Amino acid sequence: MPRPYRRLRRPVAMLILGLAAIVLAADLGAPAFAAGRAAQPPVGKRGIGVLQVEGLIDPPNSSLILGAIRDANRARSTLLILQVDSSGAVAVDSQKLIAAVYDSKVPVAVWVGPSGAHARGLAAALAAVAPVASVSNGSSVGPLLPLRLDEPHGKVSVQGREVAGKARIVARKDYGATDAKKAGVVDSVQPTIGEFIVSLNGKTVNGTKLSTARVVGTGKGRRLEPNQQVNFGRLSLPDQALHTLIRPSVAYFLFVVGLALMVFEFFTVGIGLAGATGALAAVGAFTGFSHLPMNWWAVALLVVAILGFTIDVQAGGLGPWTFLGGAALVAGSLFLYGGSPRLDPAWWVIVLVVVGTIVFMLGAMTAVIRARFSTPTIGREGMVGELGDAEVDVAPDGVVVIRGSRWRARTNRATPIRAGDRVRVVEVAGFVLEVEPEEGGAKDYRDRGPRQGADDAPGDGAADPAGDAGEGHPQ
Repeated sequence: MPRPYRRLRRPVAMLILGLAAIVLAADLGAPAFAAGRAAQPPVGKRGIGVLQVEGLIDPPNSSLILGAIRDANRARSTLLILQVDSSGAVAVDSQKLIAAVYDSKVPVAVWVGPSGAHARGLAAALAAVAPVASVSNGSSVGPLLPLRLDEPHGKVSVQGREVAGKARIVARKDYGATDAKKAGVVDSVQPTIGEFIVSLNGKTVNGTKLSTARVVGTGKGRRLEPNQQVNFGRLSLPDQALHTLIRPSVAYFLFVVGLALMVFEFFTVGIGLAGATGALAAVGAFTGFSHLPMNWWAVALLVVAILGFTIDVQAGGLGPWTFLGGAALVAGSLFLYGGSPRLDPAWWVIVLVVVGTIVFMLGAMTAVIRARFSTPTIGREGMVGELGDAEVDVAPDGVVVIRGSRWRARTNRATPIRAGDRVRVVEVAGFVLEVEPEEGGAKDYRDRGPRQGADDAPGDGAADPAGDAGEGHPQ
């Protein structure tokens, strides 16, 4: 009688073969760098990594660089290239990044490009500390100081005698491509990353002779191309989102927009899409603020600015709070960030936010409130004495419904009105109705009925002349 486990051998074998086929197919079809694992390069050539470092060198970019250097050394890659376009660094350990580039057993090269790119602050320090550096035409390197934009007066130490010399050269000056090559800040000027890679072929870096190119074609068509897999890497989507929020202009814009949208939702009496969007924008802004050198008194000025506009919008007209809000908005925008002035939002961003906020609060908000809390079927002047219902508590401000239309309303603090109670309009102030409870409110003469009803009331002592004549003096 066969043993039970023998019956399972064939299904198990088929399952193992199936899993192996799936893994092999996934391995052959997966992109090399995007999947986090390099494709198998030719024998003796373990691949070249190109890491795109753009914008501020912040926590996401710092983690990207450190992880790429660690993975390159673990895989014993041929070369790792940092493609840099950065204006500086915030909220990172700059010395840890410098040491990682300097101590890497796999050569870490820096290429400042594409054309128009800059390497400033910590990015310039990485170019100085790298064993090989290049710059594209139209790009620049320096100044190295300040190393971190959020600590403009922090200490700077760059390892290595030769590197220290490069750092001193580029410390306070911005070098264009040609001048950087003449000053010895970079080793070459290469227009593209591909030409930079093939230019390193045969060069000895960190005691290792690099093999990065091969000749293809014949005759006049001969050219050099990389002789191994080139893997490009950049921030993942979540890290890219965080990196975007840390940009000073983006965080500033989101904060002001978030406040304006939440105020808009307040006037619509509910929690909807505008309020949710404003709250998300505010959360994104504070996420960015947490990595930037903030002047929190300037943040408070921006809040005061929006509140100032809100007070005059509530009152239904232009007033002193509008001018106070405008001044607070400008001051808060100009002094929002500490640290280096390079962190300040661009002037055109400030103009866009300030002008846009004023137009939105005084133009769009007024129009929205007029559309929501008024109706063309009834004139405001003739509303005194009208009866309606309180949609929400009016204590002292709230919303009432008059003839099916919502109006912003205000009552005396001593006579609050609960939701659902009947109200009477006693005065119209702009787009705000002054209301009182139905009992005790001012009455319009049109609601008093015919005057003769009061004259005919019993016991008033008045006699009808015509009636007396007909009754006491027969014809």
